[in-house]
Amino acid sequence: MSAEATNPATPGPVSGPAARWRARIDLRRLGRAALLGPATRDRLPSAISHVVDAHRAHYPSADLEPLRRAYVLAESSHRGQMRKSGEPYITHPLAVTLILAELGAETTTLTASLLHDTVEDTDVTLDQVGEQFGSEVRYLVDGVTKLEKVDYGAAAEPETFRKMLVATGSDVRVMSIKLADRLHNMRTLGVMRPEKQARIAKVTRDVLIPLAERLGVQALKTELEDLVFAILHPEEYEHTRELIVDNASRADDPLAEIADEVRGVLRDADIPAEVVIRPRHFVSVHRVARKRGQLRGSDFGRLLVLVNEDADCYGVLGELHTCMTPVVSEFKDFIAVPKFNLYQSLHTAVARADGQVAEVLIRTHQMHKAAEAGVVALGNPYAPPPEEHTPADGERVDPTRPGWLSRLLDWQEAAPDPDTFWSTLREDLAQDREITVFRPDGGTLGLPEGATCVDAAYAQYGEDAHACIGARVNGRLATLSTVLRDGDTVQLLMGQDPASEPSREWLEHAHTPAARIAIQRWLAAHPTHAEAQEEEQERAQETDEELSAAPRPAAEGPTSRPTTDDITVDQAGATVRLAGCCTPVPPDEVTGFAVRGGVVTVHRVECAAVERMKSGGRAEVDVRWGDTTECRVTLLAESFVRPHLLADLTEAMALEGAEIVSATVEPPTQQRVRHTYTLQLPDAAHLPALMRAMRNVPGVYDVSRAQTPGA
Repeated sequence: MSAEATNPATPGPVSGPAARWRARIDLRRLGRAALLGPATRDRLPSAISHVVDAHRAHYPSADLEPLRRAYVLAESSHRGQMRKSGEPYITHPLAVTLILAELGAETTTLTASLLHDTVEDTDVTLDQVGEQFGSEVRYLVDGVTKLEKVDYGAAAEPETFRKMLVATGSDVRVMSIKLADRLHNMRTLGVMRPEKQARIAKVTRDVLIPLAERLGVQALKTELEDLVFAILHPEEYEHTRELIVDNASRADDPLAEIADEVRGVLRDADIPAEVVIRPRHFVSVHRVARKRGQLRGSDFGRLLVLVNEDADCYGVLGELHTCMTPVVSEFKDFIAVPKFNLYQSLHTAVARADGQVAEVLIRTHQMHKAAEAGVVALGNPYAPPPEEHTPADGERVDPTRPGWLSRLLDWQEAAPDPDTFWSTLREDLAQDREITVFRPDGGTLGLPEGATCVDAAYAQYGEDAHACIGARVNGRLATLSTVLRDGDTVQLLMGQDPASEPSREWLEHAHTPAARIAIQRWLAAHPTHAEAQEEEQERAQETDEELSAAPRPAAEGPTSRPTTDDITVDQAGATVRLAGCCTPVPPDEVTGFAVRGGVVTVHRVECAAVERMKSGGRAEVDVRWGDTTECRVTLLAESFVRPHLLADLTEAMALEGAEIVSATVEPPTQQRVRHTYTLQLPDAAHLPALMRAMRNVPGVYDVSRAQTPGA
């Protein structure tokens, strides 16, 4: 029974003008072939001829003997077993292997794919697989067998799923076989009861499609999406199918016309390129229809420009933007900044005078292979290392593993319990978009959309991010709760205290599993500290009030501060008053202005009030400092919230010989605190050193002289 006969989601061939369109990698073939009896050792069974042809297209010199032996073992082991569709069971591993061969999987993966159900469903043992085909094939078959035992539904046992990911995450080829296995099962799902179809489709939608996206296997992902769409939303699927059929029957083809125009532009520019039309799959057409309402002819596909070199990609882009009308808002550069799943391409769009807009993808042939097949196109990333670097038994190091998979393996080890791992995994899979932010050193961080500076800190520093005290986003100070945007530059400000603690509040701003699990793990390991943080915040408010109130009596008594004896004024009989808006102290450069009552107010020359008084027509009075050393000054300190900050700050001031005359600490807002200190210094020359010492306190990001124009 063919896939088309058993599954309404398989669109089937389209006739008419659309036949000119270049399809994606065609994975819809079942790969069914006549089953022969025992084959001779020196002949390949014709049943795997489709697999061999597809495999040789990617690996012309591949050794096909393992495939022959694997087919013989699989066919003899599954002989007599039937699928629910009524076909011999061997058609299933054959179809799965053909899917992977079309994607460019290497020989070891195809061998394991032919055998992937033998250990689970026949008398063949893992040891027999290892003896006949080697440890690599044994490892892959074992991983797929473990996957078959996992229930992916809402009632799935979290610890089982975690162990599965640990086993398969170490070798992405295991997950590739599983995805191809699920694709073939979804193609033939029509023989099952509707309720079972819906249950399997939901699991595919919630777990396996996001995994296919993260592994970059777009050819698998898009077909799985269409199959799920047909089962879970049959009416919308049928409406979308009618839209596609109607568009295929139209006499004109706007995309074909634009494609011809693009070919002409590139031919004139002498850029070797292949320009093809890629039809959108059903789910993509449905999304565009919901977004735009009335669909235009150019909405049913996109142009794909394939070139030989990376530099040619940008050459094509320049020619299109010069000779055609670009839609600038549609431009994205995934070559300079690849997506988290290995995807690289330039995206743009060009418009015609009649309103038709064509989206254009520009990439090299190698980028196209990676975009379609993802990790399947990596080949065998586990070539035997030199003896001195041989890993421990069972340990695998994949140098080409996508960053997402590496992060998954990291945080699954750190999860405090299986339930936390499971919940954070599902949250992570639900993220369908990722942003890229830049570090000041030129490096990048891939984060899910909606991530904050907290997430960036843990992505860059791991558990060392407990010491993070703030960030600068695009050069401006920002709180850790700041939501990041694609392309932001993030500089994380780290404290120096090795015993730094994360705040419980950070959990409210953490969106990535790495950040949430690291914070939860620390809080679980330090329950008394977590409770102490809440008490610390309450004590901090009380301490602030005490600091503000305790020094006030000192301000009322006699103090050593600049007075009329310290100022020389070129105005006989004038009374000197130091301005409260800028609190001038020696050796500040100062100026004076005569006000009512024969009083001369003394300001720092950079004080904002000076300009206002000059523009108001007030004449300046020449004032100079006398021979004073002691001074009183008001400083403003701005800091991030962290435990023990006040104690560290007051200690730093005391070590510089400053006496706190009065202090005010405003309530925290957005994890920031503003402090105002009036300080007595034995020598005005010590002021710069005092301000440096205060700035060096972890958590303090700025210290400045008071500037209060309203004083």
